Amino acid sequence: MNAIDPSEMPYDVKVIEHTWIPMRDGCRLAARIWIPEGAEEDPVPAVLEYIPYRKRDIKRLRDTEMHAYFAGHGYASVRVDIRGSGDSEGVLSDEYLPQELDDGEDILQWLEEQPWCNGRVGIIGISWGGFNGLQIAARQPRQLQAVVTVCSTDDRYADDIHYMGGCLLNNNLSWASTMFAFNSLPPDPEIVGDRWKEMWMDRLENSGLWLEKWMKKPHRNEYWKHGSICENYGDVQCPVMAVSGWADGYSNSVFRLMEHLNVPKKGLVGPWSHKYPHDGVPGPAIGFLQEVLRWWDHWLKDQDTGMMKEPMIHSWMQDSFEPKTKYDKIPGRWIGEEQWPPPKIESVRYPLAPGKILMDDSTPDSASESLTIQSPLNVGLFAGKWYSSGDAPDLPYDQRLEDGGSLVFESEALVQKLEIHGSPAVELELSADKPVAMIAVRLSDISPDQKATRVTYGLLNLCHRHSHEHPEPLTPGKKERVKIHMNEIAHSFQPGHRFRISVSTVYWPLAWPSPEPVTLTIDPYHSQAILPVRPSNQEVDSRLTSFPSPESAKVEPPVQKSSSEQNWLITHDLGKESTTLKVIQDGGELYFADINLNVVSKTEEWYTYEENRYDSLRGEVHSVRGLSREGWSVRTVTRTVLTCDQENFYVHATLDAYEKDRRVFSKTWDETIKRQLL
Repeated sequence: MNAIDPSEMPYDVKVIEHTWIPMRDGCRLAARIWIPEGAEEDPVPAVLEYIPYRKRDIKRLRDTEMHAYFAGHGYASVRVDIRGSGDSEGVLSDEYLPQELDDGEDILQWLEEQPWCNGRVGIIGISWGGFNGLQIAARQPRQLQAVVTVCSTDDRYADDIHYMGGCLLNNNLSWASTMFAFNSLPPDPEIVGDRWKEMWMDRLENSGLWLEKWMKKPHRNEYWKHGSICENYGDVQCPVMAVSGWADGYSNSVFRLMEHLNVPKKGLVGPWSHKYPHDGVPGPAIGFLQEVLRWWDHWLKDQDTGMMKEPMIHSWMQDSFEPKTKYDKIPGRWIGEEQWPPPKIESVRYPLAPGKILMDDSTPDSASESLTIQSPLNVGLFAGKWYSSGDAPDLPYDQRLEDGGSLVFESEALVQKLEIHGSPAVELELSADKPVAMIAVRLSDISPDQKATRVTYGLLNLCHRHSHEHPEPLTPGKKERVKIHMNEIAHSFQPGHRFRISVSTVYWPLAWPSPEPVTLTIDPYHSQAILPVRPSNQEVDSRLTSFPSPESAKVEPPVQKSSSEQNWLITHDLGKESTTLKVIQDGGELYFADINLNVVSKTEEWYTYEENRYDSLRGEVHSVRGLSREGWSVRTVTRTVLTCDQENFYVHATLDAYEKDRRVFSKTWDETIKRQLL
């Protein structure tokens, strides 16, 4: 990363550490603002990022790198804590509430009224901020003239951190626990004064247990439709740049947005995890902030940057690579598409036969026998995380470790390169011996030395085979034809490599299994794999310009006062026949000298099962958060445990808050949640 000193940027920058933005109901939101010198006399467009991740401390470094950079290039850049988070007033009780979007419109109105803003605003955000940027755009506020949405979704039910293919993701547990910990922290007394403790107690008492809310809504309903712009893409009337990475969980939405939005749009998908691409890992990272400036200059300053003459989509076509849980860089090249779906990409169907994927117009033996699979609960231990953080060994490992408990279909060695771009799928004719079942399918790249790298995957709760809104139980023994879509990908299978489809009945702990062991019977003769094959398209690819190297504003990093650790550990206790995956996210203790603040952050997760006992499944997340400076010290400890039996899920959670090592708040939750075809 090339860190640019403020003196080297076109504009000198003035930083407003804190200001209040009043909402229509009297609540005030906390903002940190970077303004180009002279903007009060010659107003400039504004850029807004609006998220709940604490501008004052936890995101301080990252915010400065980006927002000071925008300000140094002629934009008033504004970072706001959502109501009830960070230093803002109020209580945050769920994600993407109507109140949050009302507040977003009030922020835009306030920006328009500032002497340093000319009334034209863009919204940028990653993850939560990518979501609410699209959601606010769907309300069509006049000030909002462009959006950059990174690692977000247009569909809160079908393609978010909670459910995938109608299956319950364990990221739902870990994410709910993350927000449980975030929401337990108070505002900074240096910002809000003596009210800090009253505000803290209000948050501790009233923010609530979000996990319970989400698990009580396992089917697509009005709760999930709210904030899902896929309900009516036409609501969005301003230009949209949508960005993600193949190692992230949110890449699919980029392509749906490119297909369905009827506005000027750009799509960008690299090899990255859940990060802004100028910090992108796996690499190559790119000069994303420069690309965003081109976008802002075009839509907020009416400058022709040439951006809209380039192909609509830039995708990283990854080459074959060895399976590892963490990468510095994924080999490949950039490709372009003028539209989505591209007319030249062909859905090629490959019939299945026992153990085989047939090619070159081969047909299977009509007498092919049916195949059965009941996967052990360890299939999925090496799946990695639904979205990679980029900082931990959380990408999928060698799939040979998963395939022993799966049905495997494999092609012959390729004579020539095979490139795909889009969503692979598998159509299967199958039956189940239980009324509730799930299926996981994986597409892997098999190298000549037999290493298996997962390229993409998909999940389906078979009760959702017809509808996420109105699921239906299976009739045991009845044949069904189902299609399982896998995540979008661009991948180049090299000559001499093979491609493999693997099918399993569990994918733990990425997703919560069915209530009891299930055996699927699959008829390979009436089943097939479908790959989106991309022919060479030099006409478009040759028009791509090279991305510049990453840049950001130079910042003074905090002092690392204690060591940090990011790791995944798997333990097999053969004596007790139990297995545990432990996830460690320990940020250690950081000291921010400019605000004289120490920040502690540590989270540990455990996912456990005993042999083939489905009632032994257990997920647990334990977090410690701390803030301190001379004369002031607070710490919170949160713990969430999720268990189950065939009929119910059980949630146990605790929250303890400490001031100078004296416990000042404690609360416990015990909830029973009925399983609903899950």
